[in-house]
Amino acid sequence: MSVSNKDLDPAFQGAGQKAGIEIWRIENFNPTPVPKSLHGKFFTGDSYVILKTTALKNGGLRHDIHYWLGKDTSQDEAGTAAIKTVELDAALGGRAVQYREVQGQETEKFLSYFKPCIIPQEGGVASGFKHIEAEEHQTRLFVCKGKHVVHVKEVPFARSSLNHDDIFILDTKSKIFQFNGSNSSIPERAKALEVVQYVKDTYHDGKCEIAAIEDGKLMADAESGEFWSFFGGFAPLPRKTNSDEHKSSDVAPRLFCVEKGEAVPVEADSFTRELLDTYKCYFLDCGTEVFIWMGRNTSLTSRKAACSTADELLHSLDRSKSHIIRVIEGFETVKFRSKFKSWPQSSNVSVTEDSRGKVAALLKRQGVNVKGILKAETPKEEPQPYIDCSGDLQVWRVNGRKKTLLPASDQSKFYSGDCYIFQYSYPGEEKEDHLIGTWIGKQSVEGERVSATSLASKMVESLKFLSTQARIYEGNEPIQFFVIFQSFIVFKGGVSEGYKNHIAEKELPDNTYAEDGVALFRVQGSGPDNMQAIQVESVASSLNSSYCYILFNGSSVFTWSGSLTTSEDQELVERMLDLIKPNMQSKLQKEGAESDQFWDLLGGKSEYPSQKIAREVESDPHLFSCSLLKGVSVTEVHNFDQDDLMTEDIFILDCHSDIFVWVGQQVPSNNKMNALNIGEQFLEHDFLLEKVSLQTPIYIVMEGSEPTFFTRFFSWDYTKSTMHGNSFQRKLSILINGRAPVMDKPKRRTAVSYSGRSAAPEKSQRSRSMSFSPERVRVRGRSPAFNALAANFENAGARNMSTPPPTVRKIYPKSVTPADSEKLASRSAAIAALSAGFEQPAPARNFIIPRSTKVIPASPLPKPEPEKNSKENSVEATKPKPETIQEDVKEGDAEDEEGLTVYPYERLKTTSTDPVADIDVAKRETYLSSVEFKEKFGVTKDVFYKLPKWKQNKLKMSLQLF
Repeated sequence: MSVSNKDLDPAFQGAGQKAGIEIWRIENFNPTPVPKSLHGKFFTGDSYVILKTTALKNGGLRHDIHYWLGKDTSQDEAGTAAIKTVELDAALGGRAVQYREVQGQETEKFLSYFKPCIIPQEGGVASGFKHIEAEEHQTRLFVCKGKHVVHVKEVPFARSSLNHDDIFILDTKSKIFQFNGSNSSIPERAKALEVVQYVKDTYHDGKCEIAAIEDGKLMADAESGEFWSFFGGFAPLPRKTNSDEHKSSDVAPRLFCVEKGEAVPVEADSFTRELLDTYKCYFLDCGTEVFIWMGRNTSLTSRKAACSTADELLHSLDRSKSHIIRVIEGFETVKFRSKFKSWPQSSNVSVTEDSRGKVAALLKRQGVNVKGILKAETPKEEPQPYIDCSGDLQVWRVNGRKKTLLPASDQSKFYSGDCYIFQYSYPGEEKEDHLIGTWIGKQSVEGERVSATSLASKMVESLKFLSTQARIYEGNEPIQFFVIFQSFIVFKGGVSEGYKNHIAEKELPDNTYAEDGVALFRVQGSGPDNMQAIQVESVASSLNSSYCYILFNGSSVFTWSGSLTTSEDQELVERMLDLIKPNMQSKLQKEGAESDQFWDLLGGKSEYPSQKIAREVESDPHLFSCSLLKGVSVTEVHNFDQDDLMTEDIFILDCHSDIFVWVGQQVPSNNKMNALNIGEQFLEHDFLLEKVSLQTPIYIVMEGSEPTFFTRFFSWDYTKSTMHGNSFQRKLSILINGRAPVMDKPKRRTAVSYSGRSAAPEKSQRSRSMSFSPERVRVRGRSPAFNALAANFENAGARNMSTPPPTVRKIYPKSVTPADSEKLASRSAAIAALSAGFEQPAPARNFIIPRSTKVIPASPLPKPEPEKNSKENSVEATKPKPETIQEDVKEGDAEDEEGLTVYPYERLKTTSTDPVADIDVAKRETYLSSVEFKEKFGVTKDVFYKLPKWKQNKLKMSLQLF
């Protein structure tokens, strides 16, 4: 399709060059830009064109164009908006999806641009675009519908407008009431509160009272009585009438071809991609949605004619409120493609960058900046793990229906025929976080796969669903997995009971790795804290020019460097050799200069590839809300944020390379246990039609325990995910109190760099011993025996792969007596002397090991405190100890029977004007005297601490101590 100067409206020059929203209003049949200050404000008498530009992770830009028609707009303005939308798409290269939006029937995608809602105002450009505000506030009634976005419509201020199914907002001069119909859902009520906040800020300058009215509460409630007084007193509500509702047309999809301004039906038993001709336009009538498909080789005139034909047909059928979605060949939406029985994964469309280049050249001649028109280069950046790498790791091998704990020396050595369970405990943003996962080998048997998943789920349940669960298949490991294990090795075969029994029953050859046999390992990774050695078939075809390899038999060791590898790749080979064959000298083989002995071990020469193995890459995330009423059905949540995650529901965040299943606190326990199955069903259904692998990593994320590698996709507020109550109660608390109840406590420990605890030095700072040289003799690092002994002297902050996750109280620095200092100093000296004995240099053995032990800090270690009961230890292990209380006690302060300084209740409240300083703010209640404690809480301290934690928090929140 060619684009000429006459086709390009001057108002669209430079549009869509950067991410954001641009809006034009139709004035005198021409688009006029709307300033950003007026975005989201629409007038019922006007028509608008809206462009949403999204920056993609691959560096490109995606465009969605909407044209919005007010209920009072003229037919001429509406037609102009439709045509200008086609012109804008042409100016952007002809690949945008175009939507028609009718006031009151907007798509969720459109409404998500203007959260929490849009409330069109009367008037329009035809009347001078003036909207005169009344001197006195007008009482108005709005009805709100929607679970993810809210459709707001003003209805007559009368009792007859109310019903039991919807939510209504009554906006009066001094107070805003939200009336919740008895049949409305909690998520709908929570979303409507966002509209209440919008009305408060927009029409009351943020200064007015808020009240929530529950359908069914009568005059006994003061606020309910005040609400009903506006309607002349309480009276039973009528049944909801659907006379004014838009009845959806559930019709079988029909396909029409547009020829000479007429819609000609296309007869076919089923719809396939082959029915669509690139030189024609079609429209697919699906009832409430009508798709217009425009072939890539159609002219701009033909596209405009197809749009006009579809509009006329729908108008004649009294279907003017149907959604019209226009798609271009090669850039069809998922919904459109799903209407066809068969659709190829990628169409052979000769469009790509050619048309965009022509448009860009045209705009450049007109003096327009075309930087955003052309596709940007894909950014080349190393994926980040977004996880602290200084935690504690435990690994179990699954044997039948049981699991066996592996020693520290074997924790990162897996067999392809086995399944493993790992538990990783690490410092999170606010507390100790846990990741429990299963690793499923390619050669593992089905019985042990089921056992691994079941055992891991029981571990998650034993932690009261406060950990993240992961399901990982061999060959699809995410970056978080590799940085946790740091040096990861996969051997062929298996050693578990299930694998051995399987090959014995099937009479299969046992190809399990043997140290004295021939073995070939592919080495990969991005650094010392993220490197892997994967055993592959010992044949020449397993080689790849983009990797380095280790080949050995009982007497010889070879390292092979592909022609496309770097010095960093070759360095990783040296490090992995220290783990696989620490006591043998290797012979370097460069691609193209291999020895005969090397090829003999591989069974002779043969062809092999040169490109790196393609891995799933992270794409732009999509959020879906799950409905579990009839199987698993999903609804996409557009332009999502943290507030879209409702505690009563399950949501799926699809990043293509990873799947996150987020489970709210209010979700029933049986659905929590079924979360992994929900994720697997999501992959099977492939809702985005991307043909994703069924072995894509799945994470089960519990509300309140979200890991950083999940929260990075949101603008995250941890106080919101730790609130109590349902979604409506939480948002109402924030709306009325102005903020969420905050647990005012310091972080558990200082955050550690995401890159790991022992990141490699910068290239320019690396010592000579770390560089790779084919001439030098390869030197060895410390032996495994030394590493095991040295691990006992690592400080508490270093990674400990042999110690189970701590079950005792975490110790934090506090004041130390001179006597303690002397003891600790002598202990440090003894440790230093002992360590010095191991540090004696051995001949040619100064190679740096992959995991370097951390240096013990010079500051004295804290003294352990006496043990409390096990329940208190498990809950309080991650909390900081209170600082020493100052002696200058103010008037009114005293000491209790146990000698603890106590304070008046008024000084311990979070809202106190004279708060107490230097206390453990997370345990304010402990500073109350026994008498005042019982007076405020209604129970003694002993009884209080026997209550469930949630009940304690609820009491503290009600007393503003939380």
